[in-house]
Amino acid sequence: MNFLRKILFPIAIIYWLVTFVRNWLYDVGFFKSKSYDLPIIAIGNLSAGGTGKTPHTEYLIRLLKDKYKVAVLSRGYKRSTKGFVLANETISAHELGDESYQIQAKFPEVSVAVCEDRQTGIENLIASIKPDVILLDDAFQHRKVTAQYYILLTAYDDLFSDDYILPFGNLRESAIGKKRANLVIVTKCPATLSEQEQEKVKKKLDVNVPVFFTAIDYDTEVFAAEKAMNVSEVIANEKVIVAGIAKPKYFIDYLNSGNDKVMIYPDHHHFSEQEISELNALAQDNILVTTEKDYVRLNGKIKSDKLFYLPIKVKFLNSESEFKTIISKTIKP
Repeated sequence: MNFLRKILFPIAIIYWLVTFVRNWLYDVGFFKSKSYDLPIIAIGNLSAGGTGKTPHTEYLIRLLKDKYKVAVLSRGYKRSTKGFVLANETISAHELGDESYQIQAKFPEVSVAVCEDRQTGIENLIASIKPDVILLDDAFQHRKVTAQYYILLTAYDDLFSDDYILPFGNLRESAIGKKRANLVIVTKCPATLSEQEQEKVKKKLDVNVPVFFTAIDYDTEVFAAEKAMNVSEVIANEKVIVAGIAKPKYFIDYLNSGNDKVMIYPDHHHFSEQEISELNALAQDNILVTTEKDYVRLNGKIKSDKLFYLPIKVKFLNSESEFKTIISKTIKP
């Protein structure tokens, strides 16, 4: 715990009190929360980012899209637009937000929308799209809507049970919020995490709902606009690694040969003209490899044959069929 965070401890107490009272007022019904007559699954976390919401949302899309008319609703963090926006073929990442644009580009058959007010967003989707199921991305703290099912994510190396509330720690609200979850997924686990270690984590989390464990599963290739390269070849050679995500360590460690130039930026970073110029200069002699989320913001600004991205998915360490059964029962009446 660094010195600055210790200084901020009194502010954390005030922040805890405000979030506690807000949640209590929703729990007792003083603040009203609206529910809807269709399945709504909320995916979120207690911490301030870095738990893998987007790849887990994409997992749910792959699971559901062939059987149901799926819509995804997010707030569209750091987008240039306001209010309800429904993705279309001409929309940009700047207008939609990088994560929502990434989902729209990968799953054009799915309706992707953004709105700061989830009630307004849901009602617009119902009126215009009439979806069978709505996935609410990053909506665990959005109490104005009552979802049918809440999936709470927590990263293996940064469990909410080991953390503290902002700004002393990284929690958006007290760990008491875990009681709203219908299931918990421990993300970014080592692929070799034993069942014995999983049981230890479950005891730490102390929840009375199913707990699942997932790991990051990287693609075997990196992709540019018109070509692909084998990941093993990319790892073996010098390159520039570009990361503007909440916790870039996993991504960098996976790709880094030890001789690479590593460029780290804040999460959801909008690259300035100077930064684009610097990256293009670095691309003169080497390829640039970045995340999917960064790619949608850099595409068209870096030479197309020099800019590659590495797709990721999530894989369940065990009990995947049980998870699928739970989601299926949630959606079917």
